[in-house]
Amino acid sequence: MKKIEIGHGGGGRLTRDLIQEVFLKHLKGDHLHALEDAATLSLKCDQIAMTTDSYVVHPLFFPGGNIGTLAICGTVNDLAVSGAIPQYISLGLILEEGLPLDTLEQIIMSISEAARDAGVQIVTGDTKVVEKGKGDGIYINTTGIGSIVRRMSAENIESGDVIICTGTLGDHGTAIALAREEFPVESELTSDCAALNKMLEPLFKIDGIRWMRDPTRGGAATVMVELADASGLGIQLFEDSIPLRNDVRFITEMLGFDPLYLANEGKAIIAVSESCSVEVLRMLHNNPLGVNACVIGKVTSDFKGVRLRTVIGGERSLIMAEEETLPRIC
Repeated sequence: MKKIEIGHGGGGRLTRDLIQEVFLKHLKGDHLHALEDAATLSLKCDQIAMTTDSYVVHPLFFPGGNIGTLAICGTVNDLAVSGAIPQYISLGLILEEGLPLDTLEQIIMSISEAARDAGVQIVTGDTKVVEKGKGDGIYINTTGIGSIVRRMSAENIESGDVIICTGTLGDHGTAIALAREEFPVESELTSDCAALNKMLEPLFKIDGIRWMRDPTRGGAATVMVELADASGLGIQLFEDSIPLRNDVRFITEMLGFDPLYLANEGKAIIAVSESCSVEVLRMLHNNPLGVNACVIGKVTSDFKGVRLRTVIGGERSLIMAEEETLPRIC
């Protein structure tokens, strides 16, 4: 059989064949191969972090990754910015009847590679199949578990702290827009989809680290508004310090998008005390994913909310995104 059939979700022979010939072929580990209803896990820590997410990105394959890469990296990043070391991930698949099996296998191979690179284990999973026309190839749901090392909270924020961005913004959202071929633009831009845990974990040892977040849906602007609301303080951003690729700047200006509201899948926003900002930047610059890290703003008690100081010297307030600039980007 070369395509997914309804029977692949029925729990019988076709389901077992799919598990053996596609999933277990690429996803290794004792937890999965036992084929139990639940994985038995070991965590040696006082607190755990648990996150869950669903992935419906369109198209399934885009420059720089696919829905499988995105599912693993997104889950790992949610744990990492919470101050946890990611360890285990569950994988739930909703497959559409007619999905080519080689497409599914490519996605599972990407999941396996991304999990291996991030140092996490896929420990349990589930597969369901819906009728043709009632899905969009594949949807993925994950749950991730990690050991808390350094709890991150907006309660830690103080006036005078600085805001660091680990790299250029808007790459993923712009790449997805172009991948949909809705716009007559040629570019070599790729998504920034990447697991950040190995870059961020060394920062947990620094006393001045206050808070982290990965700016996915809603982009950096929405994340900053959430931080300002949660902390009761103000955030001053500097437009001329915000890192943007030249092609992202050009494309978003042409399409009328604001890159501050576009999704990122391989960047983190970090709030740190001013005294440790140089050390944090030095550590980030030593990692390939953090070479463009820079200070983009500061925390202040002079006002509440988020203000962007523009390159021409004016200011504009940033608010929560009312709706997604681009739907189904993750």
